[in-house]
Amino acid sequence: MITPTKGISPDRCLLAVGAQILLQLEEPRTVSQAWARLKSWRLENKHFSPVSFEWFVLALDMLYGLGVVELHQDLLVARRVHAASAQR
Repeated sequence: MITPTKGISPDRCLLAVGAQILLQLEEPRTVSQAWARLKSWRLENKHFSPVSFEWFVLALDMLYGLGVVELHQDLLVARRVHAASAQR
């Protein structure tokens, strides 16, 4: 589910959908705006595998769990973390 499997294509796994969501968050957006932009981005880039709203929410949950997105005043915000500061 998180990574591609025999039953889940690479453009539909949660990591790929999460990355596609992050591409839509160059500025803070509502969940509805991010969903609409993701759908149109996938069509423009010829990703025809279906992604339901539930799958979109699962990808958002994964991104939130990884600490990559936050919700501020009803807007999704991508956290910008530099690789050097993330080292332990």
